Amino acid sequence: MYDLIIIGGGPAGITAGIYAARQKIKTLLITKNFGGQIIKKAVAIENYPGFEEISGFDLIKKFENHLRKFKEHIEIKIEEIIKVEKQDNVFLVYTKNNIKFKSKTVIIATGAGPRALDIPGEKEFIGKGVSFCAVCDGAIFSGKDVAVIGGGNSGFETALFLSNIANKIYILEYGSQPKADKENQEIIKKSKKTEIIANAHLKEIKGDKFVHSLVYEDRVSKKEKTLKIEGVFVEIGLLPAGSIVKDLVDFNDKNEIKIKSENCETKTPGLFAAGDVNEGKYKQIVVSCGEGTKALLAAFDYLKKYN
Repeated sequence: MYDLIIIGGGPAGITAGIYAARQKIKTLLITKNFGGQIIKKAVAIENYPGFEEISGFDLIKKFENHLRKFKEHIEIKIEEIIKVEKQDNVFLVYTKNNIKFKSKTVIIATGAGPRALDIPGEKEFIGKGVSFCAVCDGAIFSGKDVAVIGGGNSGFETALFLSNIANKIYILEYGSQPKADKENQEIIKKSKKTEIIANAHLKEIKGDKFVHSLVYEDRVSKKEKTLKIEGVFVEIGLLPAGSIVKDLVDFNDKNEIKIKSENCETKTPGLFAAGDVNEGKYKQIVVSCGEGTKALLAAFDYLKKYN
């Protein structure tokens, strides 16, 4: 029986683990891998305090190394969790490999995965020109024309990363204006490789063995247009990965876990959620770290009263 099980190896989960180890709580951290979205999406991070610029990979390695420094006080397992239950005031955590762990408290820090476009051709061409990770797949598109779908910070940062690889980058935004920070927009404006297309309603991704074009409708003129491209990078947001606790929590209309803002507790006593998996407008690394801290301190207070 553990005092605490943390599920997730991103910024929220690792931060909770560091705090738990320092409090010498009997803790198990379980994750499929370390990093989450920070490795896939954060190419160059310039807003994490203490680092003027650092890659997502390098930052998460520092997080992981910091956590492993406390190996005597925290157990780490690389496993995939499929379900969490609560019976007789004890949480049961089940892995994909049919292993069951017991704990008095649980922190869900499973983050979120990429949101799909849900248009014809998307599923058919995943891995054949459609990508959800520029860091993973960008090198394949050296010298090619590509499209980035989404005018938020993720889309603009992806376009910036691809500007060192691709020949031409189109950024397609459904709304009339990009939503990215002004600094990101200014950087992109200086790039001669990048073109922003607003009011773009995507219709279809076309190709043969590989993507060769993207069809969209101009929402103002209502005219259908086709871009000749060989790659499509989808950056339209994330879907929270909270299904493993679906019977223990309430969700909002975005499928984010509802929590008490003061302590990150869900509707189930002893179950906490931190980071991108829970409800909240701002999905930032530093916010996830703060929520991981808050959830751990609340779990520690709960354990003091545990029967």
